[in-house]
Amino acid sequence: MENRIISLFQRKDKNILSVYFTAGYPNLNDTQAIISQLELNGADLIEIGMPFSDPVADGLVIQQSSEIALKNGMTIHLLFQQLKEIRKSVSIPLILMGYLNPVMQYGIENFCKQCSETGIDGTIIPDLPLEIYEAEYKVYFEKNSLSNIFLITPQTPEERIRKIDACSKGFIYMVSSSSTTGAKESVGNEQIIYFERIQKMELNSKRLIGFGISDMASFERASNYANGAIIGSAFITALSGEPSLERNVLTFMQKFQ
Repeated sequence: MENRIISLFQRKDKNILSVYFTAGYPNLNDTQAIISQLELNGADLIEIGMPFSDPVADGLVIQQSSEIALKNGMTIHLLFQQLKEIRKSVSIPLILMGYLNPVMQYGIENFCKQCSETGIDGTIIPDLPLEIYEAEYKVYFEKNSLSNIFLITPQTPEERIRKIDACSKGFIYMVSSSSTTGAKESVGNEQIIYFERIQKMELNSKRLIGFGISDMASFERASNYANGAIIGSAFITALSGEPSLERNVLTFMQKFQ
């Protein structure tokens, strides 16, 4: 089965715009509409957040969206229900992002199977260690043609980055700083040194930069050192306002045209 993430990077090598939002936020049944509007307005890739009660790597904006989504009644089971028909209207790659605990509760094998049946192309599970993935879960991901995306940070040793590169299918998620999401609003010199260091390693995998990307300037700056960048907190903030979901997505995405 063709993997849409791999196809995307074959078609487009630079300035890939990936947008993250939390499923079930601002309203429980907004998931499909947000995905459709993002595709319509130029997103290349969408990361759908599975809300969790203890999102340790996330900053305040994503934490609060997660809290609201859970209060609204969002679960992994409901998310799969909402996405059941998504491939009838949406063709860009979709990734589910979240923590290991809810996925384990759902059952990893069952989760991977559901992803495949729904048309999900990959997952990002920040607290799933590479070693456990390879030893226990890789078989389920590969059987269902799912790319599991690993993260690297400025603190990740070179040897480990090489290991992640060797087993990555899809792309590597470069966390721009050691802070939580949304904590930094820009890409500074400290980040640039890290980006250049990774660039010089000449990895085989494609790379997207996340954390601290909030506008066209930070997006373009990050994209100079990778294949593109990921926007999360800034988009979630934009979603919460008036007048309507469609208008909010359009206004936000126009900044990146």
